[in-house]
Amino acid sequence: MCLSTVYKGEIKPENIAMQNVMRIECDGDMVILTDLLERQVAIHGTLVMANLVEGQAVVRESAE
Repeated sequence: MCLSTVYKGEIKPENIAMQNVMRIECDGDMVILTDLLERQVAIHGTLVMANLVEGQAVVRESAE
């Protein structure tokens, strides 16, 4: 199973949006993250990068 940590903007510990992410969905200008326990976080922005080998993804937030 591949779980990822999703960061806002750039890969830095202080930019973690969610850990143990099992699903990333893009719906229009929303990126919806779901973790292993089915908790969700919705971020207004776009998916910039997902590296499944390293377990990292980056979302660029946009102005609402």
